Amino acid sequence: MKITRITVWKVPLTSHDTYYMAGGKTCDTVDTVVLRLDTDTQHSGWGEVCPIPHYLAAYADGVLPAVAEMAPALLGADPRGPEAVMARLDAHLIGHPYAKSAIDIALWDLTAKAANLPLYALLGGLRQEALPLYHSITCVAPDEMARMAKEAFDAGIRQFQVKLGADGDWQTDAERLTRVREAVGDGPLVYGDWNCGATQLDATRTGRAVAHLDIMLEQPCATIEECTAVRTATGLPMKMDESAHDTESLLKAYQAGCMDAVAIKLSKFGGLSRCRAARDLCLHLGAKMCIEDTWGSDITTAALIHLGAATDPRYLMNVCDLSGYVAPRLDEAGPVRQAGTIRPPQEAGLGVSPNPNVLGEPAAVIE
Repeated sequence: MKITRITVWKVPLTSHDTYYMAGGKTCDTVDTVVLRLDTDTQHSGWGEVCPIPHYLAAYADGVLPAVAEMAPALLGADPRGPEAVMARLDAHLIGHPYAKSAIDIALWDLTAKAANLPLYALLGGLRQEALPLYHSITCVAPDEMARMAKEAFDAGIRQFQVKLGADGDWQTDAERLTRVREAVGDGPLVYGDWNCGATQLDATRTGRAVAHLDIMLEQPCATIEECTAVRTATGLPMKMDESAHDTESLLKAYQAGCMDAVAIKLSKFGGLSRCRAARDLCLHLGAKMCIEDTWGSDITTAALIHLGAATDPRYLMNVCDLSGYVAPRLDEAGPVRQAGTIRPPQEAGLGVSPNPNVLGEPAAVIE
């Protein structure tokens, strides 16, 4: 089996609700990049990456040039054994993990299809069929956020990410967390996420104001050191996100004592291969994981679900149905949330087939 063609599309995805985050970050309509690898055996593998603005050192228009640069090392390669192919790409182009993420996902899709197995079988085997989801709530007025939380709770969700910091008012952030906790009652997981947009002082004041509630904090500040100080000052558990992007950063956060949970995101780490290694390290360290990605639709969602399904349930905090937050869907038959959970596809590979009418004309074909 040899890779003979690389096709790339760019598709705008529009959020059902505009996401307002700290530091002026918003997520409304953003471009996702879809990639297909074709082979001389008529197998095709799909990948996707969707960098959101102002979040990482990544942008959608940077994917195609990076893929074109890596094409000579990719065309003609046998995709069966993604880590070996990715090592070739790393030697050819240093960095650019977000662009490599889409390629790596497509390689795993091809490898699983060649084996005629669902992808989770190659990532550790099926550990649970129904994976817990969280629901992300945009940073708007506290009462409106409480309404959104109650609506998701009634649909079966039991984990809630509360976006904070959009207005720079720590007292309103404390009210947001309080109202959401009241809306969902005791028991469900509620955590406040600043996306690095808070000062150490404001995050500490917010955390102390809700310390009597069952609340977790997520990456309030830009550095591991600041997040550690907030965790120490508030006594609240901490989930790392933006600062966790490779095994070295995971070890640093763990050694600092501020990684009760961590977001393992495909495009941050550079695809399934490195996320699987990060997953295994977190299992060793005993850290809870949210296996997800920055943004995307059905291909990304399927990839992260397969990795989540192959993860020890004791340490899988949640996954994310990114395709449920946006329109259009790339594959209307892809997995959807059911009573607060989502199930991996059972077909060979990723188990998703993007609709050609949604993809439109390719941005590039490289042969």
